[in-house]
Amino acid sequence: MTAETSAPVPAADPGRPASLTLGAAITALEGAALAVVGVWDMVAALSGQSKQLALNEFGGVVIVLLGVLPVLAARALLKERRWGRSPAVLTNSICLPVAYYMFQSGGMMIAVGALVGLLGLVGIGSLLNPKSTAALYAPSED
Repeated sequence: MTAETSAPVPAADPGRPASLTLGAAITALEGAALAVVGVWDMVAALSGQSKQLALNEFGGVVIVLLGVLPVLAARALLKERRWGRSPAVLTNSICLPVAYYMFQSGGMMIAVGALVGLLGLVGIGSLLNPKSTAALYAPSED
């Protein structure tokens, strides 16, 4: 027997579940969208479209920082770190009231609100999926 054939074969790595990947992707998209809105707010203030320059600049910075957390949470989920699920579920949950108020605005916002609500629901469902939970809370082999 050679060393190649006598070595134990490691168990197949099942990999990251598709539901966890989907939840992380949706969360990253929402975080990126928040960051874009924050940058837009700051640029609008600098271009003279706003009467309250300092307030819009500060608000834009806060919104950009709020967009960074979901992106970091999505990155953690892709690495199967369990801390990323709570901020990701929170971000997706916040999409639901946002979608409601967008829907109430009427016009084109109805379609955008429906999309935001659908992303929030799919994100919550995929992050709370039993396969995602099993991947994040699997017993460690230490």
